[in-house]
Amino acid sequence: MEQIIQTLILGIALGGVFALMGSGLSLVFGVMRIVNLAHPSLIIAGAYVTYWGFRLWGIDPLVMLPVAAVVLAGIGVLLYKLVFEREARSAKYSEMTVLLTFATAMIVEGALGFMFTNTQRVTSPGYATDAIFIGNVFIPMGQLYAGIVSLVIIGALAAFLKYSRFGNAIRATTQNRDAAELLGVNVNLVGIMSFAIGIGLAGAAGALVSFVFSFFPAKHWEWVAVLMSLVVLGGMGSILGTVLASFLLSIIAAFVGVWFGSTWSTMTFFLALFLILLVRPQGLFGEKPELA
Repeated sequence: MEQIIQTLILGIALGGVFALMGSGLSLVFGVMRIVNLAHPSLIIAGAYVTYWGFRLWGIDPLVMLPVAAVVLAGIGVLLYKLVFEREARSAKYSEMTVLLTFATAMIVEGALGFMFTNTQRVTSPGYATDAIFIGNVFIPMGQLYAGIVSLVIIGALAAFLKYSRFGNAIRATTQNRDAAELLGVNVNLVGIMSFAIGIGLAGAAGALVSFVFSFFPAKHWEWVAVLMSLVVLGGMGSILGTVLASFLLSIIAAFVGVWFGSTWSTMTFFLALFLILLVRPQGLFGEKPELA
């Protein structure tokens, strides 16, 4: 029984981190129809911003989190203006973004590898290796803090989207871009800001990843299928669906890792991606596409 509780705790703690990692990807697709394969590489970039803040000046990763978010949001604005804005109205935009973001991921990986080499790194604040013990069950402090911070950020994002005027504009653009524009929404501004927020969330996730996982520039390829499985299972563009899928798959993966070994744990996400595309490609909260 204790092993089941322990595994459940670890799955829930990591689920929060995965939820933040996937929420920015889901937001960007929902608003701009951008299938951002570069999202994991930008998470790694956020992890490096946090790592060097800690390594050079001893700044806590949680304090560096808003810095990493702002830096990556700025990079997001540049990326959008240089790469994605010009073809935003194209009927084949989503298909084009797969290739564009794949190329962007390779460029980001190459730049990070050139600057920092492919040495594995990890930010090591004191709480990263501490734990709270309740009997024989332990709660890793690093994962606990990361999970709580992730949920706070996602909650703030949900409140922003629901209650702010600009959040309503984002939701309107997500539901119907053309109708939103007819009603006076500046969809170009919404697109830029949504992309910046999405990439900023990648930076925030990177700050948490920096002390929860070890990382190096090519690490992002391991996370592409993981994040895509979360977003597809939850429903492309649904942040709530992504959060629920993150906890569900993280818990399942934790139990698979205990029962069958850590190698099979990652396979949980690949198998989930395959099955959901086969059985229900619109995901749990996505809308079924209409046939022409």
